[in-house]
Amino acid sequence: MTDQAAETRAGAPSAADAGAGAEAPVEPAGPAEPAEPAGPAGPAGPAPLGVVRTPTGHAGVDAHLARLADADHLTADGHVEVYEDVHRGLREALTALDAPPVPGPYDNRS
Repeated sequence: MTDQAAETRAGAPSAADAGAGAEAPVEPAGPAEPAEPAGPAGPAGPAPLGVVRTPTGHAGVDAHLARLADADHLTADGHVEVYEDVHRGLREALTALDAPPVPGPYDNRS
């Protein structure tokens, strides 16, 4: 190999380098493929369901229904306690509607 040939090879771009500088035609991008997760996904944290609670006009019932919002910030294991508490309170409110009125101190005169 001569010095002139070595210089030509060192200074001249190769066939692979010649194509690298040229711009390749841009193909239209298709739908992006979802990225693979790095590891197994853990369980999702608590998230509010966004259920709208319409006021009933009965303060006691509305207070129990408002308590349902406490379950939005708990994991599923904690929902049972909230649901049972709300159910117990609503049941007591319904039972109170069936109870006869208690006479006042002056309503029982003869």
